[in-house]
Amino acid sequence: MAQADGETRTVIMTVDDDPGVSRAVARDLRRRYGATYRIVRAESGESALDALRELKLRGDLVAVILADYRMPRMNGIEFLEQALDVYPGARRVLLTAYADTDAAIDAINVVDLDHYLLKPWDPPEEKLYPVLDDLLQAWRTGDHRPVPSTKVVGHRWSARSSEVREFLARNQVPYRWYSADEPEGRRLLSAAGQDGQRLPVVITPDGVPLVEPEAPELAARVGLATTPTADFYDLVVIGGGPAGLGAAVYGASEGLRTVLVERSATGGQAGQSSRIENYLGFPDGVSGGQLTERARRQAAKFGAEILTAREVTGLEANGAARVVRFSDGSAIAAHSVILATGVSYRQLTAPGTEDLAGCGVFYGSALTEAASCQGHDVYIVGGANSAGQAAMYLARGAKSVTLLVRGASLAASMSYYLIQQIEETPNIRVRCSTVVESAHGDGHLERLTLRDAESGTTELVDAQWLFVFIGAAPLTDWLDGTVLRDDRGFILAGPDLTPDGRPPADWELDRPPYHLETSVPGVFVAGDARAESAKRVASAVGEGAMAVMLVHRYLEQS
Repeated sequence: MAQADGETRTVIMTVDDDPGVSRAVARDLRRRYGATYRIVRAESGESALDALRELKLRGDLVAVILADYRMPRMNGIEFLEQALDVYPGARRVLLTAYADTDAAIDAINVVDLDHYLLKPWDPPEEKLYPVLDDLLQAWRTGDHRPVPSTKVVGHRWSARSSEVREFLARNQVPYRWYSADEPEGRRLLSAAGQDGQRLPVVITPDGVPLVEPEAPELAARVGLATTPTADFYDLVVIGGGPAGLGAAVYGASEGLRTVLVERSATGGQAGQSSRIENYLGFPDGVSGGQLTERARRQAAKFGAEILTAREVTGLEANGAARVVRFSDGSAIAAHSVILATGVSYRQLTAPGTEDLAGCGVFYGSALTEAASCQGHDVYIVGGANSAGQAAMYLARGAKSVTLLVRGASLAASMSYYLIQQIEETPNIRVRCSTVVESAHGDGHLERLTLRDAESGTTELVDAQWLFVFIGAAPLTDWLDGTVLRDDRGFILAGPDLTPDGRPPADWELDRPPYHLETSVPGVFVAGDARAESAKRVASAVGEGAMAVMLVHRYLEQS
């Protein structure tokens, strides 16, 4: 149970499962900081997270979090990693014994640890207070004013409500969810002059109600950048997944005036992953949301513009300029372009699934729905890493998770470490050679008909939740007639354009295309949209960086 002093001051939180240690830390903190800061202590990671969420909802500020490393059920690193999502600006300190210093050093990469303190910290005047003084000073130099939250009033089984929540969550926009069936939700609808027939209703921080808002309007109203500040750039990056973010970071940090254009939310499919465990430098794994937010902040720090909810519909070569056209008719131009549009999950074609999309049938992880799956039976379609990561995440709270795999086993499409984790998780079941025959429900998913691909037999099962991770379709239709693509729509580049040693028919330069250069000089491709790409986060980031290096080479010779 979290305990606190005062009600209105900025918070310093301490978490330790040993009551004696917890009281001692709080005592020393009160002695030095109690007059100006509110001291909150908790005796488990779970209760501390509950306290942080309550503080967040009230708009309170948290300056420093101190957590003991050795806690049962959730150790200090695991707690700080989740606390990072709630209060990313809070300074993080790990309390550890000498024997655990290696873990503390590893935590610097995992949770952006600011400091670790060896126990005991006596005397605090020498070993505790100087560290805290520096961290508090660093925290105060930033802008940590409370951000008024956006309110979303919707229905649990409203597809558009789900889309809006996912859009806000993935763009790191704080919001509070209210069901239109509950008293507070009805009160907000009445205040907005709405009867609840059209949902969701989004109430912006300045009190403006938006009824069934489209992404561009919503983005502009909640403070996301949607309009470019210039007409011409050195580099336009199209797509905000790992490849696009990597390109934006390296382009901006190397002096190119860079703008990244994303139609929905940065992170791409990787940004929806609940846990990425094979990315270099994160031995304990990292969520896609955390990795995305760090990369986004990094790109912005170097001066890259990031435009959200802008759909690109055309690309033209106009002399030395490359013109990027938007769906609203506007355009920007640049010396060079990197296509990092990524891929999207293919849609199920089984009867009933289209009508129930967003009402129990979700494509991708839909992490905003995970809390609603608590205690329920969940089905996941897919046999690759994204499906496995979602299964592990949802299994934490779901009664059961069933993976429906078309193939004969997971070995052909899923990483070995994930297969092992799934086998060791008792509430995950894998059904191979199984497909969804049809989906049933009145307004929301209620049942699935499953078919055994080998025997042809079918089975009707109760199901309220189906998450789909099947195949990858490149988001490149808008490039038809502009750059060369293969028969599946993936973009050809570099050596793939010159299989016989000769450049493409319309190639006008004396040199052959660079490695990631498309059939249009100065237009490059990186990540999953490229033909024969590796479809891994690390390779996508690497290709984004490599594409920037080739952009420099192109600009030097233009």
